[in-house]
Amino acid sequence: MWLKLTILALLLAILVSLFSGLFFLVKDTGGQSRLVTALSVRIALTVATMLLIAYGFWSGQFTWNTPWLH
Repeated sequence: MWLKLTILALLLAILVSLFSGLFFLVKDTGGQSRLVTALSVRIALTVATMLLIAYGFWSGQFTWNTPWLH
């Protein structure tokens, strides 16, 4: 259960980073460093989410529930 909540929290953080990057793209007239930082944070959060999903399948907490695989 904690794994699903962690993945959900990471997905919400990705959304926040996505919209902050959009805000910096539209409103920030100065340097591009905040936009690049928002992109870097979003990439790191995505990699962490993918690793947690892979861990969930590896540990058996996540399973495929499709009828054609059984």
